[in-house]
Amino acid sequence: MSAQGTPEMGRTAGDSKGLAKPTPKGAWTVTFLLFLFMVVNFADKIVVGLAGVPIMTDMKLSAEQFGLLGSSFFFLFSISAIVVGFIVNKVPTRWVLLTLAVIWALAQFPMVGTVSFTTLLICRIVLGAGEGPAFSVAAHAIYKWFPDEKRTLPTAILSQGSAFGVILAVPALNWVIVNHSWHYAFGALGVVGLIWVCAWLALGKEGPLEDTQVLAVTEPKIPYVQLLTSRTFLGCVAATFGAYWALSLGLTWFTPFIVKGLGFSQSQAGFISILPWVFGATIVILTGWISQVMMARGYTTRISRGVLGSVPLIIGGLILAAMGHVEGAGLQIAALVVGSGLCGAIYVVCPPMLGEFTPASQRGAVIAIYGALYTLSGIIAPSVMGTVIQRAGSMLDGYLTGFTINAVVMVGSGVIGLLLLWPNTEKARLTRGAAVQPAPLKGAVSPT
Repeated sequence: MSAQGTPEMGRTAGDSKGLAKPTPKGAWTVTFLLFLFMVVNFADKIVVGLAGVPIMTDMKLSAEQFGLLGSSFFFLFSISAIVVGFIVNKVPTRWVLLTLAVIWALAQFPMVGTVSFTTLLICRIVLGAGEGPAFSVAAHAIYKWFPDEKRTLPTAILSQGSAFGVILAVPALNWVIVNHSWHYAFGALGVVGLIWVCAWLALGKEGPLEDTQVLAVTEPKIPYVQLLTSRTFLGCVAATFGAYWALSLGLTWFTPFIVKGLGFSQSQAGFISILPWVFGATIVILTGWISQVMMARGYTTRISRGVLGSVPLIIGGLILAAMGHVEGAGLQIAALVVGSGLCGAIYVVCPPMLGEFTPASQRGAVIAIYGALYTLSGIIAPSVMGTVIQRAGSMLDGYLTGFTINAVVMVGSGVIGLLLLWPNTEKARLTRGAAVQPAPLKGAVSPT
């Protein structure tokens, strides 16, 4: 066990293959476009939480109904992620990404006019179905441009889209909500989505390092049951489940907490709501940079990815648990900002860890299934918070209890991740397991 943690035993996957592949021309252009793709993605996600108080007021919604609205976004999220994950094993990611972005844009426009709760609910479900595969497909697309030892930083930049989607969208959308109407905030997002579609049509390309249609025929396969029951896959799902619990609460309940729980105005809440995402963005970039530096210096991916992603999750949960034990809005906001912001580290390291041991022709599906499983917390967390608030003695007590539940989930998932994430030995273990099953390895799938 100690040998696995030493730098000598764990060079990067690229080291075992000889010299690292050069990064193709155009890789960073595509990375930037996919960063913007995730900016739009998270702006679409945040708008309901940002407009939560006006929506609840105008539509006379209870806390439980608003919790249901927050959860509804994730009803088809996981199913569509899995379906599209298998599609991108065969279909170029360029066209899949384009289709997803069109769905996002069209799902926003019905909210521009008078809308019922049912219509709003259906549109959020459709939007969730379109956004479910987003990060996994974008990561799969980026990995066609970068060799394994260079993937952590582009993954960090892609993950940054979530933070910047909130940082950029919140002031702009909040201005629209305060000065015009929450209805127009949805319409503005639809227009922005269509602008990205035009940019991707003009500049988006498929990565040249991997042709998954060719690899589907020539590359040895590992049975999916082995990939999906490997300890690193299970560790990634468990760890990111806890992180996404915090993220889904941030998308749905953070702004209502600032307004109704702590008594700030809608305008003030718009600026305060940015803080966790600014801090989280810093954590994401630092994690990506530190991970690549550690790998370049010869540390195992167990250390430079697994431990580096899990420990901040545990620390963040402990800080979040302190919210109910400090006095004053300032300290409570600080605990929420730092505690939830530390979760960002796990998003940077898990997709590259899965890419280490998953054959490229199966990677799109595996990353998508990983995303589908951990985002199930997005269905649970907003509803749990709504129910807790509805049944609490006071609104503030309800929010603090909900965030304490979040803290427990984060610490538990971080500990599981710390125990299970061993990507540096996973490929050899899976290959040995597959070696005794010659049929799956020889059963090449013909491209359609």
